[in-house]
Amino acid sequence: MKSSKNNFWRDRRVFVTGATGMVGYWLVKDLIASGARVIALVRDPDPQSGFFRSGDYRQTSLVQGNVEDFSSLERALNENEADTVFHLAAQPIVNVAHRYPLPTFETNVSGTYNLLEACRIHSDLVKRVVIASSDKAYGAHEHLPYTEEMPLQGKHPYEVSKSCADLITQAYHHTYGLPTVILRCGNIYGGGDLNWSRIVPYTIRCFLNNQRPIIRSDGRYVRDYIYVKDVSRCYMKAAECLSDKKVQGQAFNFSLERPLTVLELVKVIQQLMNCKHLEPDVQNTATGEIREQYLNTTKAHRVLNWKPQYTLEEGLNETIAWYREYLATQF
Repeated sequence: MKSSKNNFWRDRRVFVTGATGMVGYWLVKDLIASGARVIALVRDPDPQSGFFRSGDYRQTSLVQGNVEDFSSLERALNENEADTVFHLAAQPIVNVAHRYPLPTFETNVSGTYNLLEACRIHSDLVKRVVIASSDKAYGAHEHLPYTEEMPLQGKHPYEVSKSCADLITQAYHHTYGLPTVILRCGNIYGGGDLNWSRIVPYTIRCFLNNQRPIIRSDGRYVRDYIYVKDVSRCYMKAAECLSDKKVQGQAFNFSLERPLTVLELVKVIQQLMNCKHLEPDVQNTATGEIREQYLNTTKAHRVLNWKPQYTLEEGLNETIAWYREYLATQF
């Protein structure tokens, strides 16, 4: 992947939290390909993560630690002299947050303010901070799609953790002038996601195993979807634009603007995998989730000149191929 600005990333010192997650894996890969010198914060060196399985970790400077530990973050930024920060570390699963919210608040909320405070202290080094957020930060709204001007009003634990992190980020910009940007994406899918509770990897795995996927909801929950490679590139695009005052302190939505129900998404995967005989088992047991969430991305198109490079079908085809190869190595 080439950066949209020639040589922007070459030899730039970039600190990434959440490098072992799905988005972190692809972002680090793109940063390395663009010539950046990546410093990756790793809590647990999971050998199954794409970051380690691909060998990309060998091309980064590894820092052992977690975002709940302020001293680890401060030391990593200072000793590695990072000038760009991507904050992706989070507890990302809605059901996990619903069952036991405290660790989610500690990671998603305190982890964010710890990182921002470390960046503020070292603002002589840090020139751009990209915060990975989610459409969940908006909470439930009567009128959709979400636009960036809408209030953040999460009510359940995961939504609240994202609402809080976004508001704290805005406070650090407006109070201290920290050059931040917040990116709110729809549901991200792609190779490397080993959270099997998520609908895309779970459904693909079921079909590859000739099994019917179980749908926890009634199948009519509506979501936006966006391919992980598009997400990695929109993160980099936003960072490249952070010298622009019109970008600093702003939030941007990213999605395909093609909202689908869960059953519609499963049907697309069925068609791509030729598994129409494996109809989903709809159990309607889900709790604590917003029924409809989808985004307006006009602001990202207008201000960042961003547009997705992959259709849903193109992204899913690449994702299916990734899981087919990965799962073949697990037996």
